[in-house]
Amino acid sequence: MLKALLQDYKYFIPLLFISLLLIFADNLNLLNLPKQAVQIVTVPIQYGLYRSGVAISRQFEFIFLARRAGQEKKALTEQLAQILSENANLRRKLAETEGFLEQQRSLDPQTFTQIAARPVGISRFLLIDKGSIDGVKKDMVIVYKDNYLGKITESSPRQSKVILPTDPDSKISVFASNKNGRARGILVGQFGSEMLMEKILHQEPLNIGDLVYTEGTEINFPRGLIIGSISEVKDEDNQIFKQAKVKPIFEVTNLDIVFVITN
Repeated sequence: MLKALLQDYKYFIPLLFISLLLIFADNLNLLNLPKQAVQIVTVPIQYGLYRSGVAISRQFEFIFLARRAGQEKKALTEQLAQILSENANLRRKLAETEGFLEQQRSLDPQTFTQIAARPVGISRFLLIDKGSIDGVKKDMVIVYKDNYLGKITESSPRQSKVILPTDPDSKISVFASNKNGRARGILVGQFGSEMLMEKILHQEPLNIGDLVYTEGTEINFPRGLIIGSISEVKDEDNQIFKQAKVKPIFEVTNLDIVFVITN
């Protein structure tokens, strides 16, 4: 062991002497020329490493900022979706409240018991979100304000089908009224958005723009509900009766709420 220590000591003394010599020479500025020669090689390498480090740092910063921006965008999108949903709910509730008030002004709630319903689909029939568990039954009338929209043709527990007056299977006793009197007839649905008022006597007054009302002779049909207006009169002398085209007052698809008359 002593031999190993002596061996290490033999190398230590020369290294210590060389180190002291280099420090002394550096203090006397004798190493400036070698140091400059070394820096000519090392400075470009050092600069390259510095620029590479900056570029890598910027890339990591970009990735971090992009990730944070993505998270913020997602949060803002979720907040916007929530705000839009809340706004839609508020608008729907406002429309329902206004609809209730208008309905009470149009049809006396002491005379007619009504259930509010929302249209949820339409093909041949209008679908509403009220059914038998809500007291809705077949042949009940659907209205908006004092306008006739249709009647229940089928009712399931939570949904009902409404046949519209434009349906070819719809036939309703109606009358049209103006300052010269009334014209009575049968309103038959046509393919499309119009209806045809048939079996009108030639002598009965009828003009374009006259309002058409329900006669009220059918079961559960209140009298005097507006059903449309005259858009064209067909009065031919060789026919027993005259006819008239009737267009609806409302497009059902534009309504957010309708009402079922239950009494």
